[in-house]
Amino acid sequence: MTAQGGVNVSSPEFECAIVVVSFNSAQHIERLLDSLPAAAAGLRIQCIVVDNDSRDETVSILRSRSDVTVVEAGQNLGYAGAINLGRKAVGCACPLLILNSDLVLEAGAITQLYRALDDPAVGVALPMLLDDDGGLYLSLRREPSPARALGDALFGSRLPWRPGGLSETVRDRHVYRVQHDADWGGGAALLVSAACNDAVGDWDDMRFFLYSEETDFAARVRLHGYRVRYVPEARIRHEGGGSSGQSAALAALMAVNRVRYYEKYHRRPSTSLFRAAVVLHYLLRSTNPEDRVTLRALLWRPAWAGLLGGRTVSRAPAR
Repeated sequence: MTAQGGVNVSSPEFECAIVVVSFNSAQHIERLLDSLPAAAAGLRIQCIVVDNDSRDETVSILRSRSDVTVVEAGQNLGYAGAINLGRKAVGCACPLLILNSDLVLEAGAITQLYRALDDPAVGVALPMLLDDDGGLYLSLRREPSPARALGDALFGSRLPWRPGGLSETVRDRHVYRVQHDADWGGGAALLVSAACNDAVGDWDDMRFFLYSEETDFAARVRLHGYRVRYVPEARIRHEGGGSSGQSAALAALMAVNRVRYYEKYHRRPSTSLFRAAVVLHYLLRSTNPEDRVTLRALLWRPAWAGLLGGRTVSRAPAR
């Protein structure tokens, strides 16, 4: 099936709706779609793929399948914008699973996430993310703060055992073995309960074309009184393997959006401290040409509005 933006294509018979965001995803999309039936064992699912104006064979591949509904955005809306378009195409009041296009889900992954929503306090369920080789991807994050930004600037991935107040990334691998509540996690895969989806509403696609949209959504989830639950029994392989290999422009946007997110919820003095810590991070690494591009972007705020020419690219396939 093919639909144009905003068309309601769902039905109340489904227990879980899936929204996949695609952009030039021909290399990955079929492996993801083929993994969904086993991942959702025991559940009635509907899959909607929102395509952000791909220029490769993505749409042709999707049109050849009978198990997905294709919503063609007609332009590149970014990740948050595509999610919002997908939300409009879902008519049933059921949990909403949001997926990046370069994932492969292990058997039972969706079912395990769905079970976590049996607790009505849980608004979002996050899976364990693995890299191509099956190694753990450190996807869990703490709420950003000046101290955590400073700790990451000074130590990076070194001293993984340092206090949580000095690192935004949760680096203790033992933590990833057990189910627990988290502040937020990588946005490549997350299941939102029907009640939470209704309460929180659209993702903030005005501030966040890509990057930090999941940080913001999780913050709003918590502000509405819901919990973000990490579910290690749900395992998903991320074929992109993180954000490595991204362009200098994407790296700059990621850093800038960290500051945009922080200033959305904090006053100017605290935001200034946070921005200074992020600037320090890239200043200490400025021998790298890409980090110098990011540093210049952080320092010259008038350039933020035109970063990446406005809305010209989608999220990198990998987070």
